[in-house]
Amino acid sequence: METEQAIDLQTSHRLYLGRIAEAAALNRQILDGYRRLGERDFSRRTHYLGGRYENLYLDRERIPALARVLQQATACAAQILALPATALRCGFWLNDMGPGQATSRHTHAELDELLSGVYYVEVPPDSGELVVLDRHMRTLVQPEPGMLVFFGPEVPHEVSVNRSGGHRLSVGMNFGPIDTD
Repeated sequence: METEQAIDLQTSHRLYLGRIAEAAALNRQILDGYRRLGERDFSRRTHYLGGRYENLYLDRERIPALARVLQQATACAAQILALPATALRCGFWLNDMGPGQATSRHTHAELDELLSGVYYVEVPPDSGELVVLDRHMRTLVQPEPGMLVFFGPEVPHEVSVNRSGGHRLSVGMNFGPIDTD
């Protein structure tokens, strides 16, 4: 009689999905504010690939509606991490992905991040999926305006090609401990 082989089961990454209730109004305000920005409003730009900077950094005061989104995202992150929101800092950037563009595979495990996330502001149909990668799995997340997605900073991810005729705007986030020194 043959003996059964034990199967080595792998645990996949964990994704947390949420929605912001007042997203429609906030997204209009964010888009209006974003469209009024000029080159000098961005404090820095990073990851120049495929003819664009993937990450656009600015002060949250430049678009006041961002503060509400970041506050709610921080509250969600605190709940996921079982920490008080006052113990977390939230770094963020904008990602404006035009037609034909994609976001390359990467992780956010660079410093002391505890959780990463993305909030979707404007998502034309067929403007790219969030692709979360694991050793043997690919999880596709179809973004929608107002959606929040959280995952570990060590999880590789990318965004597929924007095949729409419009721009997709999202807010990337990293949550880490507040320095108490």
